[in-house]
Amino acid sequence: MANLKLDIRVENLDKVRKALDMLSGPQARVAYAKAINDTAYKVRREMQADMGRSFDRVTPFIQRSPKVFEATADKLSASIAPTLDTRNRPGTGGKVGVDPQDVLQAQEHGGRRRDKRSEVALRRAGILHAGWQTAIPATPYPGSDDGRGNLRGAFLQQLLSYLQAYSEQGYKANMTGKRMRGLQKGTAKQAGRRYFVSYGKWRDGRSSHLAPGIWAASGTGGADVRPVLMFVRTPTYRPRLSMERIAQAADVQDYLDRRVRFRIREAAGV
Repeated sequence: MANLKLDIRVENLDKVRKALDMLSGPQARVAYAKAINDTAYKVRREMQADMGRSFDRVTPFIQRSPKVFEATADKLSASIAPTLDTRNRPGTGGKVGVDPQDVLQAQEHGGRRRDKRSEVALRRAGILHAGWQTAIPATPYPGSDDGRGNLRGAFLQQLLSYLQAYSEQGYKANMTGKRMRGLQKGTAKQAGRRYFVSYGKWRDGRSSHLAPGIWAASGTGGADVRPVLMFVRTPTYRPRLSMERIAQAADVQDYLDRRVRFRIREAAGV
């Protein structure tokens, strides 16, 4: 997703010309930087609001992803962009290594989205084939979803571990036979379950009455069979986000002009 860059334009300052003349060069540059940052944070708020309007059940991770790279007295420009943080480093939560830029790219320009880490893992394990991605079923498997159209991190980790989908570097995260049998057996409070993969009609000519995806069988004799994660043809997204629309909604230049005048008066004490 493209970012939005704000630069100072020294104009529309006639109303504060006397106040500006009272400031030294460094003082004026500090005032400019503050005004740019005021505007950048306004744009960030509008970007987050636009995500809320454009997406169905946007996740907090994505809605919080726009970060402000602040202006300074030595660098009179700021930018706002979805990223991990302003140092472009992963956080410590369950989304480590997921770049919001990759998630949102297709939402601004259209086209296909980048694979999720779980899809990469399933593909490497030979479970998910080229040209396919994953989607949660219309009725999520009990206890699997986070209420926003995604699998809960702990549930997804268990699923990948059960399917031995972690790569060589993470092989220790794959579920042992003992743990797998324990999950299949269940507990006094939870019925046992096993996960399995259905390929429908698209693999080696073999067909299944179950749609392509990962399924769970539980209950007595595994009689309760429900979808957990479906395999779907890689979709093409229509554009949803527009940085031009966001900038217009924030009325960027007018707001920046007003904040420059305010910050100059503030610095001059008038």
